[in-house]
Amino acid sequence: MARKQGSHAETTGPRIREAALRLFAQHGYAAVSMRQIAREVGVQAGALYLYTPDKQTLLYDLMRDHLDHLLGHWHVPDGPPEAQLEAFCRHHIRYHLDRPELVFIAYMELRNLEPENFAVIERLRRRYEDRLQAILTNGLESGDFALADGKLATMAIIAMLTGVNTWYREGGRLSRADVEAIYWDMVRKAVAA
Repeated sequence: MARKQGSHAETTGPRIREAALRLFAQHGYAAVSMRQIAREVGVQAGALYLYTPDKQTLLYDLMRDHLDHLLGHWHVPDGPPEAQLEAFCRHHIRYHLDRPELVFIAYMELRNLEPENFAVIERLRRRYEDRLQAILTNGLESGDFALADGKLATMAIIAMLTGVNTWYREGGRLSRADVEAIYWDMVRKAVAA
């Protein structure tokens, strides 16, 4: 199949992913067709299949790449559990505020993944959650934290931190630094011994 004039492999592939991301976030995965993605990119629908086998693969690749990048972008720093927890909280907020469309898709479109794709994404999510849970467990063992259930605390903290994406707007009443500080204070108080 001939490539459309003006189409370049090194730019068209990323443009397809960007268009899919934008459209999935705006309309939902189920409501978006490959034709819509092609139209957004400016290529014929058949040209998409030079870059991806199907829409499911686009969704899966967006989620997997997001989680791979998140996992590769943050590691538990040295230091006491409270400093590690603060670093996690601040990083989570910063990282996710810069990627609102990916965050929306990563949480809201899980139901649209085929079982084998869901299993991979679930394992990656669990690896990220395990990093926070390890910090909380270490803090509990050292006496720095008081928790009734480490797994529940892990899920609650991640849900709270990720929730920033639903309401935060750049240029609003609170700066990013304000949001980080306030959220960190809430998390610190929630786990304090």
